[in-house]
Amino acid sequence: MEVYLVGGAVRDALLGRPVTERDWVVVGATPETLLSQGYKPVGQDFPVFLHPDTAEEYALARTERKSGHGYHGFICDATPAITLEEDLLRRDLTINAMAQRPDGSIVDPYGGLADLENRVLRHVSAAFGEDPLRVLRVARFAARYAPLGFTIAPETLALMQQMTRDGEISHLTPERVWQETRKALAEDTPAVYFEALRACGALAVLFPELNALFGVPQRAEFHPEIDTGRHVMMCLEQAVRLGANPRTRFAVLLHDLGKGITPPDMLPRHIGHEHHGVPLVQALCHRYKVPKDYQQLAEIVCKHHLEAHRAVQLQGRTLWLKLRDLDALRRPERFAEFLQACEADARGRLGFEDRDYPQRAYFTQALAVAAAVGPQDLPHRETLHGKALGDALEQARIHALNRFRQEHHENSTRLCED
Repeated sequence: MEVYLVGGAVRDALLGRPVTERDWVVVGATPETLLSQGYKPVGQDFPVFLHPDTAEEYALARTERKSGHGYHGFICDATPAITLEEDLLRRDLTINAMAQRPDGSIVDPYGGLADLENRVLRHVSAAFGEDPLRVLRVARFAARYAPLGFTIAPETLALMQQMTRDGEISHLTPERVWQETRKALAEDTPAVYFEALRACGALAVLFPELNALFGVPQRAEFHPEIDTGRHVMMCLEQAVRLGANPRTRFAVLLHDLGKGITPPDMLPRHIGHEHHGVPLVQALCHRYKVPKDYQQLAEIVCKHHLEAHRAVQLQGRTLWLKLRDLDALRRPERFAEFLQACEADARGRLGFEDRDYPQRAYFTQALAVAAAVGPQDLPHRETLHGKALGDALEQARIHALNRFRQEHHENSTRLCED
């Protein structure tokens, strides 16, 4: 039998990127051959085995034949007669359809090396159109490699558009859509993922709430970029710049969904959009079975981001109520993610990319002030119990926040005068 290193390990090594995992293809063997050598079977749909020492995946060379809709609708053939070139032909992109021999030389039957050099994401064959998951994968690769100058080949984008028109995208399971989307959110340029889906029409099918934002105007004095969809993509870019994790990036992505349903006669104003957007966030998260922590953060960012922008203007009592609504005392880490998402929103506007966002520090300090007040600070603590204790503690925290607010404004005035 012959063994070749294939796929992403070959691609990333040629690009000079770290190789995180290695996959192998085995030509001229049967499952019994590998089992006799101690390999452990793990593949359900086709023969894949784990190496007895390295636990790396070894798959028998195979071909696939379309038998139904979606990415499960295939019949697999993995006989010893299948050649390496036949196995590589079934892969999605030319840059993923290369193999490396044991001596280090590259097998490149479909032009992957040239496409790497020219920074092109191009499908290998017409078989690409048989698997709708590949539309998401190409969009995700575009998000990963855009900083290196990669773009989707026009003919590949045209094929992705045709697949969308043919309804193949609708056969994707919610779990796979979310899996690819979460991976895309972790890439260097996640906005490119959603822009690629929009370019092929898949965004309207999979994320109609997001697609509806493009072309919706906003007030130019607050949003010089005008277009709401563009604003959200700019916010996502800023979230990456601020070092946000995928959960926070997801919240940023959904924070303005309410603007997509603003009545036309109200435009370009979006009164109440932060509240109107919450049911849309919930519906999208339910549709794709989004993890609870992702959904919760997305909901509070959608509902409360405008209040964060106005934090310095809030009275002590209102400031406390917002901290309470956000469960900031019990969930300080999530509160920090909320503020980071709000900063990404404030910076995700044309000409505002490098503006300071003092509200983040102000709200963080307010939380520290409120958290520092405990039962031990209350007069006559020993006489307070139950609701009376809770009410007294709340009033003490409001008093501390009012004092904090006053000192902050006095210091700000003094700095201006100096």
